[in-house]
Formats: sequence, structure tokens, C-alpha cells
Amino acid sequence: MNNRLPPSWSKHIKSGRALKHKIPHAALPRANVLSRSQADDLLLRRAYEHQQARRLAEAQDVCLQVLARTPNHPLALYIMGTVCLGYDDEAALRYFARAVGEEPRNPYYHLSLGEAYGKLSEFSAAVKHIQYALEVQPDLVEALCALGRVYTQFDKPNLALPLYEKALKINRDHPKARIGIAAALTGLGRMDEAASYLKEAIERRIEVAAAYYDLVQTRKFTEEPAEFQSILRELNSPGLKPEAKASLNYAAGKVENDLKRYAQAFDHFRKAKQAEGYKFDIDQYRRFIDLTIETFTPDFFAARSGYGNSSEAPVFVVGMPRSGTTLTEQICASHPEAHGAGELSKLRRVANAIGLQASASDISKPITTITEGLSKTLADEHLSYLRERAPTAQRIIDKMPHNFELIGLLSLFFPKARIIHCRRDAIDNCVSCYVLPFSSTHGYNTDLQALGLYYREYDRLMRHWNEVFPGRIFENRYETLVEDQEAQSRRLIDYLGLPWDDDCLRFFDREGAVTTPSRWQVRQPIYKSSVRRWKNFEAEITPLIEALGDLAEV
Repeated sequence: MNNRLPPSWSKHIKSGRALKHKIPHAALPRANVLSRSQADDLLLRRAYEHQQARRLAEAQDVCLQVLARTPNHPLALYIMGTVCLGYDDEAALRYFARAVGEEPRNPYYHLSLGEAYGKLSEFSAAVKHIQYALEVQPDLVEALCALGRVYTQFDKPNLALPLYEKALKINRDHPKARIGIAAALTGLGRMDEAASYLKEAIERRIEVAAAYYDLVQTRKFTEEPAEFQSILRELNSPGLKPEAKASLNYAAGKVENDLKRYAQAFDHFRKAKQAEGYKFDIDQYRRFIDLTIETFTPDFFAARSGYGNSSEAPVFVVGMPRSGTTLTEQICASHPEAHGAGELSKLRRVANAIGLQASASDISKPITTITEGLSKTLADEHLSYLRERAPTAQRIIDKMPHNFELIGLLSLFFPKARIIHCRRDAIDNCVSCYVLPFSSTHGYNTDLQALGLYYREYDRLMRHWNEVFPGRIFENRYETLVEDQEAQSRRLIDYLGLPWDDDCLRFFDREGAVTTPSRWQVRQPIYKSSVRRWKNFEAEITPLIEALGDLAEV
């Protein structure tokens, strides 16, 4: 959530003590008591308090009251944007854009609009707005850090480092600068430098839980590090927030796992999941898979044979998270004629816009609104979006694992696009997901049983796609890749329609940022220790194995 205050808010903070009690709404608009402007100000202060307390529905209701009276109130639009960010990013984008339209010289409005664009992988727009914020206010640390974050995601980490360095000169204790510069260095493989920044953050009590989590990711431990006991002490601190409790438990679990203390490690991972507290509706998701299978049939595509764009440039790497998608992208992107664009949300945004999402009660109607002309327009726009990242590459790789849900849509837009499906031993795959922090959009990863049932739905949908597109989807089995790297890499590059290049065997030397949870692993040559890793936790994962059923190869 964005808790930043724009400059125009300062007058509200300074005008008196924060409101501790709700003011009856009926009392606010009376002209003989308060002017409209004063009433709006009081309401917005209340909205801000709700937002800070994460009472998002209440904050939204109050902002809408203001906007009903003053339709283009920039601060109300801005707070609405911060409220929407995270659960409706498209709406957040619209609110921030409206705020910018009302106050075009407000650096905070541009900054938040840029961050929203960055969150949606619209990097050119993100850079443009954040750079404008810095033109207006060059020492705005939040903007320096935001631009650094965007550059790191946009595979330009060298541009991020000087921004973070400048931010630290202005405020050496700014948490986003401390954690951000470490993330950029980690993405570049400069682990020791990243660790030094994280250790200093811990010493200075800056984002301690996040710093400990990032610190233990910078290397693999063969003996207990001094930080481990400090992490345990932090876990016993009174008043620890759920997010901090989760990060510290993940950090402790990672160290215990490295040291082969598996039962203790899994206990920490379980406590991290409890602290996160995410929920997942497996029945709703199962209905979504049913609808997808019913809608995207061979007959559906036969009737739309002329749709989309015939470009062969797009390559989609899909699969469950932790199935080898990052490794696969890095191997392919090491080819001089290919570009790895990372995890792009563009296709998901289009899907959400037309109603193709898990909460939909019917997806056949919105899909039928895509005419041949619209399919070409959307495909051309998507191709331009990819070309922005790599104007001359023959293949541009979009590695968004959950695009496995959208293979029907992407095939409608790009009938000649290549699709690489990464598959891994089901139990290994699920355990590898469980031991890592995922966002709330991956609520299935909080509970072992839900995770197993979710995996079954993913498997069911992939079997459907293979029936609809026989022979089209390349299945890249993780175990096959680590068993014979060169042979499988050659098959991958051949599938891409590119000549073999030995650089693909040295993917771990490739320059550029890696920002997924696999950032440490893909800086190493291929190793086999992750195969059958689940055996280490066999006593703890019975609910997962039972939920997987016949997909569990025990």
C-alpha cells in the first residue's frame, strides 16, 4: 500500500490534531458550520486515517463522498488510487492519472502514477512519470528509489545503482534505498556487496525483517551464521507485525534448510504461512478451469483461424511457479537473437479487462466480444509493447508462469507464438512453492492441501491445452534439463527456431537483472540437488501428497 502523503496534504496534518472520532456525515456539509472545502478536508483526513489502518472499504467510501460533492478533487482522486493499488491496479492507474490531470506539477501524483505503471509492467510510462517527479523535486528520495526499482525490473540495474546511491546520500536510513540497492546488486550477482548493505540496514534498525530475509538469500550456509540467533531473538520481540513475523520465519527456515535441519525449517515455513493468513477459494478456481475448458475448444479456434498477428517473435514460458521457468528463460535469453523480457503482466491486464478472470461467472460472453479486427488490434499493441524491450530480437520471451491460464487468449492473438511449458515433479514443485513467500494473489500457497488441489487444476488445464494444440506446446521437464543440460537446451533452442549458440550453456554468466525468487540459483551452473528435494520434508507434507493424489510420484 502507498502511505505517502503528497505536499498538498501537509496543510491537513498541520491544521490540528488528527481526528480520533468519526464526524457525523450529516454535520459536514452545512454551510453555516463548514465551507465545502473545509468539509472535504475533514473527510479526506478521515479517509487517510482509514487508509493507514488498512480499512480500505471505509477509506473508499469517504473518498467517494468527497468526489460526489467535488468530482475532480485531486487529493480524493489520489487517495482513491492508493486504496485501489494492489487489488485493482487498473483503477489505481485511472485515479492517479486523473489526479495528475488536476495538478500536473505535483511530483507525488506523477510518482504514484509512475509506480502504478511499473507495477503493470508499463516501464516506459513508469520511467516518464517518475523522471518528471524528479525534475520537479530532484531530491525526492521516494522517486529516486522508485525509478531504481523500475530500472532493476526493466533489466537495467546499472542505471538503478546511482539512483539508490544518490538517495542514500540524501537519507542514509531510508528503508527503500537500503533494501533497494541490495536488491539491485543481488540482481546483478554482486552478492557480497548486497550483503554488506543489508547488514548495515540491520545494524541501523532499518526494515530489519525484510533485510534479514534478503540477507540469508545471498548465500548458502554450511554452518550456522551469527545472524541466525539474532533472527530468532527478533521473532520473540513483542508486538511483531504479521509481515515481519512472516519474513523472519522464512529467513530462519531458509537457514535451517541449508543446514539440513528439515523439521525445524518446515516449522518456520508453516509459521510464516500462518502469519500471512491468505485465503483461497479452490471451488471458485475449479469453476474457472471448467469454464476455460468449455470455452476454448478446437472448434472455437477453427472458427477464428484468421485472428491475431502471425508474428513468431513472442515466446511464452508458462507453468507452475518454481517449475524452472526462470532457468528456462535464462537459457533461451542467453542466445544472441533472443531477449528475456521477464514477467510481464500485459496479457493478464487484457484478460482482466475483458472479464477473463477466476471470479467470472461466465467467460464465453466476453471472449465472443473479441472480433477478428479487435484481435489484430490487441495483438499489434502487444507486439509493440514487446518490441519496446527488444526492437531487433527474433524471439522475445515473456516468462509469466500463470499465463498457463491464458494460453487460449494468447493463441487467439498470436497463433504462431511459441509456448514453453515448464513441468517439474509435482511434490517437488509444490514444496518449492510452499517454502517461499508469495503475494496474496497466490493464496493457494498458504495451505498444503489447497496447494495440492490447485496443482491438480493446473495439471488438468495443461492437459486440455495439449489436446487443443497437439504438438504445439514444448514441455520442458525440469528433471530432464538438470540431468542433461546441453541436450535439453539444444531442444529448447531448436524449438525456438534459432541456430545453436554455446552461450546458452553459460546462462549463469549472462548480464542483467534477475528479480524472481530464483535470483541466487540462476547465478550458478545447473545443479541436481533440487530433484526429489521433497523427501527431506516427507514427514511434514502428508496433506499435500494426499491432495495431489495420483499426480504424486512417491
